[in-house]
Amino acid sequence: MGGKKIVLVTGGTRSGKSEFAEDLALRMGGPVTYLATLAPGDEEMQRRVDLHRERRPARWTTIEEAVEIPGRLDEAGRAPGVLLVDCLTGWLSNLLLSDTLPHPGADRNQKEEYIDRMVEELAGAAGRSAASVIIVADEVGLGLVPPYPLGRLFRDIAGKAGRRLALTADEVYLVVAGLAVEIKKLAVNVEK
Repeated sequence: MGGKKIVLVTGGTRSGKSEFAEDLALRMGGPVTYLATLAPGDEEMQRRVDLHRERRPARWTTIEEAVEIPGRLDEAGRAPGVLLVDCLTGWLSNLLLSDTLPHPGADRNQKEEYIDRMVEELAGAAGRSAASVIIVADEVGLGLVPPYPLGRLFRDIAGKAGRRLALTADEVYLVVAGLAVEIKKLAVNVEK
């Protein structure tokens, strides 16, 4: 698979995208650093985090960070290897639901502008990295329109972030029912 690259792995919930990304990281070779973004808020989410931890090889370095992903990517990306960010949408949720980011009392537009800047910082950090970067993201735009404003804002932010990172990525995989297809090379609206 030689050479440093940026890879986006997207798909629905429980589609197998994390497992595919983990297998891809193993196949890329070199040391793997796993940046886990989920901040479990209840027992059910903690069980999900525990399952991800158990599945990772013991030799991988794990960084658990809910907010400062671009900075952590810059730090971890100073050396060659593979950085696996799982997952983008969990991180976006953390940013959106924070009462203090970008500042206490921020309105919807300020939140959205802040998150857009953070996604740009993430794309920049991935580009600067000496390591290959794999980013896992939920594809949230294929379902029903959420009935509440916060759900619609999240869907819009996640969709925009996915599009932005797909532009940066060398490869984009869509995972459905455990099957991964590299879709960027098939896209007709991307300069090759």
